[in-house]
Amino acid sequence: MSSTPSGLPATGSTTAPASQWRRAVRHLRSLAPAASDYRDLRRTWRGDLAAGVTVGIVALPLALAFGVSSGAGAESGLVTAIVAGFVAAVFGGSNVQVSGPTGAMVVVLGSIIAAHGTGVLAVVCLFAGLIVLAAGVLRLGRAVTYIPWPVIEGFTLGIAVIIFLQQVPAALGVAPGPSPNAALAAAEAIPTAAWPELGWSLGIVAVVAAIMLVAPRIHPRFPGSIVAIVAVSAIAAGFSLPVDTIGQLPVGLPAPTLPNADWATLAGLAGPAFAVAALAAIESLLSARVAASISDTGPYDADRELVGQGLASVAAGFFGGMPATGAIARTAVNVRSGGRTRLAAITHAVLLLLVVSFGATVVAEIPLAALAGVLMVTAFRMISIATVRTIVGSTRADAIVFGVTAIITVSFDLIYAVLIGIAAAAFFALRALARSSGVHREELPGPAEPGDERIALFRLEGALFFGAAERMLERVGDIRGIEVVIIRMSQLQILDATGAQVITELITALERRGVTVLVKGIQTQHLRLAERVGVIASLRHQNHLFDELAPAVEHARSHVRRAETSRG
Repeated sequence: MSSTPSGLPATGSTTAPASQWRRAVRHLRSLAPAASDYRDLRRTWRGDLAAGVTVGIVALPLALAFGVSSGAGAESGLVTAIVAGFVAAVFGGSNVQVSGPTGAMVVVLGSIIAAHGTGVLAVVCLFAGLIVLAAGVLRLGRAVTYIPWPVIEGFTLGIAVIIFLQQVPAALGVAPGPSPNAALAAAEAIPTAAWPELGWSLGIVAVVAAIMLVAPRIHPRFPGSIVAIVAVSAIAAGFSLPVDTIGQLPVGLPAPTLPNADWATLAGLAGPAFAVAALAAIESLLSARVAASISDTGPYDADRELVGQGLASVAAGFFGGMPATGAIARTAVNVRSGGRTRLAAITHAVLLLLVVSFGATVVAEIPLAALAGVLMVTAFRMISIATVRTIVGSTRADAIVFGVTAIITVSFDLIYAVLIGIAAAAFFALRALARSSGVHREELPGPAEPGDERIALFRLEGALFFGAAERMLERVGDIRGIEVVIIRMSQLQILDATGAQVITELITALERRGVTVLVKGIQTQHLRLAERVGVIASLRHQNHLFDELAPAVEHARSHVRRAETSRG
């Protein structure tokens, strides 16, 4: 067998790259659609078709409303529900996820469109979709598990408030105010309202809300939103009410086109695109996780879900749509209606395509106030009073994180709200972890011996990291009248570089004062860090490192005896 100059087999240098290549290929294959996605179809296809029709009926008014609310138009909302809903169903990582335009995405897109115009929508779709797609290929799908529950619920509450406020102008029959903030825009719109438009618009909103709220009491699957839309649209058209309607829509899907942008435009949209991508990833993975918890269709693949959502946004951009995400409400309707495979979400997209192809003229007559009513009720349903009470009543830290996230979501920016909420949660978690750590002085084991009062035994427990290390330094460093210090580290669960450096500084400071330091029980997982940072090197002698307590105590007592002998 030939060998390399180092003496290793020649094939050894290629084994690792080959293995990595095979793992990469397996990972890419796992992200692609497979026949196993539909293995239960023979058993579930009837329920899937029924669920798909139900979800399509629910999704139609929402797609129209979200499109109008974003500023992109009703057509854009429908295109997104059709194209992105179909692509995400085929390529995504969940068997029951339903994707399309959502309230959270509309809030982000509204500010982007207000700043740059609707012409950038396709570029943002493509840019953000590619980012989400790359995140899935790079296996970043499980990152959503690091978002604390109070942050998620605070974000959801803030989104619900924004969606409700965004509908106030349409509910009053006027245009929104010039401010980009939803609350300010709603306040600016109120003085411009006038009769009779105000009365008719509010009446339509009231009728829609009443039907949607009563519908679940009639039957859990009663399509309250679509019935409300049909009823008020018929009344508005029959009596020629002075209210704004959706207006003319194209028949069928528009022809796909490539987005046209130069490098300067791409650079200016990089920040908004990353914000859209982050929101799309977070919301889609949260929705998929909820779907997995309420259905019996098995777990979801987080990385494949990101790939599917990324492709869905890219495809929607080519057809004039908007970035898509997994929709928690529509996904829940799918599961509760009997959806068990991807056929349900595909059916929902096909149904919406049929509506666009054969019912565009009817859809054009829907009053905007009716869509506002649908979204107001949707926003109201997004808020769970029981959840709010649970979080507020749990711990003060969780209540603060929840409130801060919600307030920043409404007042400033969604992505900043999530980031600040995570930072606040991390701060409180680290503070709790630091408080759980301890430095305790203990009595020496066994019968007391002369000179034991000049030996101090300290037990470190819990976590010794940057948030708790300083307290240990103060606790041990302030001792007086002691000749030997034993530091027990066997019960220390967490040790970082800062904690190891503080131990090194403590040992050095004590040795400089003439205090002998013995270290007992460094755990195996901490030993390499202790060696690299200098804990071992700071000891006066290598024999001052012990595995058991009894030899350490005996060694400490021998030091005290020798010191007494030298003084005598």
